[in-house]
Amino acid sequence: MAHENDTDTIRRLLTTPGRWAVVGLSTNTDRAAYGVARFVQRLGHEIVPVHPAAADVHGATGYATLSDVPDQVDVVDVFVNSALAGAVVDEAIAIGAKAVWLQLGVVDEDAAQRARAAGLDVVMDACPAIEAPRLGLA
Repeated sequence: MAHENDTDTIRRLLTTPGRWAVVGLSTNTDRAAYGVARFVQRLGHEIVPVHPAAADVHGATGYATLSDVPDQVDVVDVFVNSALAGAVVDEAIAIGAKAVWLQLGVVDEDAAQRARAAGLDVVMDACPAIEAPRLGLA
């Protein structure tokens, strides 16, 4: 069964202040993650860059992996290709994240099912910078 995003879940994730670990966020201003992370920050969320280079982005300290991030992560925003998304989702489950948000074009039905089974909210194949304006939130 194909995943369908729940509008109420999207609205809650976008409007409830939280700590978003943005996996794939680097200092490369040409990448979508760079602009979307800034957008998420402007919505009032704290961002945590997660990238093997562990660079600081938008004034936030970067970490090489999700497991390196100290303290609670509310949403893991996944900016990696679909083939790598499952491992990121599994790590999100392992660190006790509350939700995973797989970006536009990132689809892994099995990973989404594992996340839901572990009690996480799941948004897949969607972008906060598209969904917030669509819902009148930005």
